[in-house]
Amino acid sequence: MTPSTPRSAVDRIAEDFFERYLELNPTSATVIGDDRFDDRLPDPGPEGRAARRVFAGDLIAAADAIPDEGLSVEDRITRDVMRVIGEIWITLDDQRMDVLHVVDQMGGPQTLLPQLCQFQAADTPERLERFVARLRAYPAFMAANVALLDDGLERGLTAPRIVAERTIAQLERMLATPIESAVVPSLVRVAGDADRELIREIVRDEVYPADAAFLEALRGRYLAASRDGQGLWSAPNGEALYRTQILRWTTLPLDPEEVHRSGLAELEEIEAERRTIARGAGFGDDTAAYRASLASQPANIPGRREDLIARAEEDIERAMAAAPAAFGRLPRSACRVIPVEEYKERDAPFAYYYPPSEDTTRPGTYYVNTYDLPSRVFSRLASTTYHEAVPGHHFQISLESENTALNRFRRYAARFAGGAYVEGWGLYAERLADELGLYRDEGERFGMLDAQAWRAARLVVDTGLHALRWTRQQSIDLLLSAGLTETDAVIETDRYICWPAQALTYKTGQREIARLRREISERDGQAFDLREFHDQVLGHGSLPLATLARELPNWVPAPV
Repeated sequence: MTPSTPRSAVDRIAEDFFERYLELNPTSATVIGDDRFDDRLPDPGPEGRAARRVFAGDLIAAADAIPDEGLSVEDRITRDVMRVIGEIWITLDDQRMDVLHVVDQMGGPQTLLPQLCQFQAADTPERLERFVARLRAYPAFMAANVALLDDGLERGLTAPRIVAERTIAQLERMLATPIESAVVPSLVRVAGDADRELIREIVRDEVYPADAAFLEALRGRYLAASRDGQGLWSAPNGEALYRTQILRWTTLPLDPEEVHRSGLAELEEIEAERRTIARGAGFGDDTAAYRASLASQPANIPGRREDLIARAEEDIERAMAAAPAAFGRLPRSACRVIPVEEYKERDAPFAYYYPPSEDTTRPGTYYVNTYDLPSRVFSRLASTTYHEAVPGHHFQISLESENTALNRFRRYAARFAGGAYVEGWGLYAERLADELGLYRDEGERFGMLDAQAWRAARLVVDTGLHALRWTRQQSIDLLLSAGLTETDAVIETDRYICWPAQALTYKTGQREIARLRREISERDGQAFDLREFHDQVLGHGSLPLATLARELPNWVPAPV
């Protein structure tokens, strides 16, 4: 991969920072298709932390040094993104959130190598050499993570017990897998059996012992010292930690209690929409009975995991066919569908998405969780596919990474400043799919409304757990009442406990995109161009919400 050709002085600054970013985050380089750092792992230890802090400070200083005069729109946005990322990273380092993030059943260090197998091939001698070097670096990487556990113990900043227990159980499952069917040797793409056997030996002799040492550290003093309280409120300086996480994920200084109230109000509005569908189906106002009826219909229940995957692929094809009505630009990258790996399916959400490589040779990847298959009804899958794949994350992230008019810092690193933009677009896409007529029937529309209610419920339960001292069971009960299955209500609750404030990004971002569309549509009247609106929303990469609100009305010019 070669750097983009800088178009301005600000582009040159951003490109230099992106090179530094990749060196600090070599696995991120692998994900985007840059193989120069494929022999390295990130450094979670003191030296790596110090280097990341210097990087963040330099980002802020560089942004502050860029003058206002003569800046293009894109340069102004680049400056905004640099400053937002730098300031957030400095605050996270001040608060030592790294000692909490090291215990994580969703994306903790124990998940890194299996994830990398989706992006890094070892099918040539050179690629095999780099992958082997990465495997051999794993013991030092995990030892540094054990040191972070000790650091958290010394600070009294430990994970909630349920997060520690889920992480321990996941490691136990991984280590109980016989080496002949171990995840990494099984997943990695190699040239032949001899290369796979080499990787199997390294996993057995170096990776498994490193994971076992991490597991032993978790089972011992750490688990005993993990927090009884589920939310950040129970951690030292917990209120400030949570407000930082809100700012990190949404880029807005939101008040937790106001967010909580807004979520409750939106749940009521969505329930009114669901009642309309339930009445039309003969269930009166009993939306729970209608949902139960959907869940019991044989045609709505996948018989095999292959059926679920095939239905997702079909929905992507239908969405691609409808997309030109709402978009002027479509991504070049394809979108594949694969099941969540068995080693983590019990802890993973219903679905998620990984981006394509920059050269589009590796497609975007939509993961569908086939665990507890009877609960994965087709009527719920549809809106999830439109959120995660087309026209949701696959459109937004592919168009961003394919947009060579943007410097690489904007195409790849800006997602750290645009979490609410990214997830907001995904949720907006679920409603857009309804406008495009993609839901086959009222059952799938009801599934979409359940998904909307789920994201409104996230506003309630995330703030409830982390600010208002809710119990885990309160969150599960609220999610059940919002329409989730028991399996998903439990998995999702534990996800919110693990990732404070990430759950706020969806509705926060969707509301902002919908508000801007409404205001621009009212301004332009019959001249409003939906395709132009969407092309402009997606045409500048991931953005802080304040930047999107400031700039978007100018990108969609008022009619003359």
